[in-house]
Amino acid sequence: MNYKVLIVDDHESMCDSLKFALEEDGGFEVVGSIPTAAYADVYSERLRPDLVLMDVCTEGGASGLDAVIVLRDKYPDMKIIVMSGFDEITYAPRAKEAGADAFIFKSKSLDYFIEIINGVMQGKNYYPEKKIIPMPAGEAPLTEREIEVLRLMCRHMTSKEIAEELFISENTVKYHKSNMLAKTGFSKAVELAFYMISNGWINPLY
Repeated sequence: MNYKVLIVDDHESMCDSLKFALEEDGGFEVVGSIPTAAYADVYSERLRPDLVLMDVCTEGGASGLDAVIVLRDKYPDMKIIVMSGFDEITYAPRAKEAGADAFIFKSKSLDYFIEIINGVMQGKNYYPEKKIIPMPAGEAPLTEREIEVLRLMCRHMTSKEIAEELFISENTVKYHKSNMLAKTGFSKAVELAFYMISNGWINPLY
């Protein structure tokens, strides 16, 4: 018996790729594909999928994470995998908290998707591992202004938007970003932000 799959994603090419990979792998049947999480509950009720592949952000601004909470409550045995095309460090733990069985970045290969999907159907869970790079203990690693900039970066704000929010110039924002990486030893701001959140230095929601 094939597992029935519902894909919730507003990118047609992504849906087509997943459908092809799943049906090529065997053991899966994509019974539906919808562009918005707003109707995930309705289609799950109608199609009764064994697995839902849920994008974090869907058409019309509907939140995939909110939909996961609803589905997990109504269908405790359903497998749910959250996907994201954004390199957003806070989505994975939020997906886990919502009740998802796994979280996958869309930048991963289709082979990786299939590997994780098969694992989830066997009862396993998958979440990106935290990449922690030690920094010197003692004083806070960043200044209050740098923390403000980093917190806004976690909200996907551009340098221009951050500058407007903090009433500083774009060049100043870029200086803060460069300085943060230089003083902490991280190569990417997203890694630094993950470290700061994991260790309680910042809360991206405030």
